[in-house]
Amino acid sequence: MEILHTAAALQAYTENCRRAGLRLALVPTMGALHEGHLQLVRAAAQACDVVIVSIFVNPTQFNNPDDFRLYPRLPEADANMLAPAGCTVLFLPSVEEMYPKPSVMKFDFGALERVMEGTHRPGHFNGVATVVGKLFHLSRPHQAYFGQKDWQQVAIVQQMVADLAFDLELVSFPTVREADGLAMSSRNRRLPAEARTVAPRLYAALQLAAEQLRQGASAAAAQQAASAYIASEPAFTLEYFEIADAQTLQPVSGWHPGQPVVVCLAAHLGGVRLIDNIVLQP
Repeated sequence: MEILHTAAALQAYTENCRRAGLRLALVPTMGALHEGHLQLVRAAAQACDVVIVSIFVNPTQFNNPDDFRLYPRLPEADANMLAPAGCTVLFLPSVEEMYPKPSVMKFDFGALERVMEGTHRPGHFNGVATVVGKLFHLSRPHQAYFGQKDWQQVAIVQQMVADLAFDLELVSFPTVREADGLAMSSRNRRLPAEARTVAPRLYAALQLAAEQLRQGASAAAAQQAASAYIASEPAFTLEYFEIADAQTLQPVSGWHPGQPVVVCLAAHLGGVRLIDNIVLQP
């Protein structure tokens, strides 16, 4: 596994791969890797000749300075995990390398970003689109791999790929969970022990809402029941609980078997902000 630190080195490497007719995959991450990330790397290694994993804690997508400062950074441990999973190249740039000058570009994803994360984290998706766009340009992958825990992010990136005509396929994989149901996340490392014991209640709340929808309850009733379940544990501060069309992310009144619906939440627990979702497919 090669480790590259500069944009020029990555561009030169991928240009050589392209000329050799190799198929490239990109797995963008912010590090502090877990099994969810490794699932993406393994899938990419099966589909492509070269797997590029980027690790970059992107400052432009954080609207909370403390969250950026406290985000776990474990580059050595991450590198040790990546090679056995099939990573060919680890791209580890500095902030100065990715942003030699402050970015002034502004993205507007319309209705896709005016709900959920977009409402509660102003500027977040502009930062995501900026860094992902840079990574796409530098690595020129045939495929890019993302996890569905960040469902709205996947929808935003998919829109960017279509609007800017990136010549790549976006591949997304279902959320990987701990044995007790908690969605794997780099931020889970920051949970105090007591908070970690109640964290799986978030997934249980999503399951509760999904089951009510399957039984014919309205979105409002399912949302109310799940929110009340979360509120019964005082350690949680619920930020949002939304039931939306899985493609447009706009609110729905209920669910029928012909409509893909996503149930999403964000909550604070033990000083850590957690997100999760469940998808009800046709």
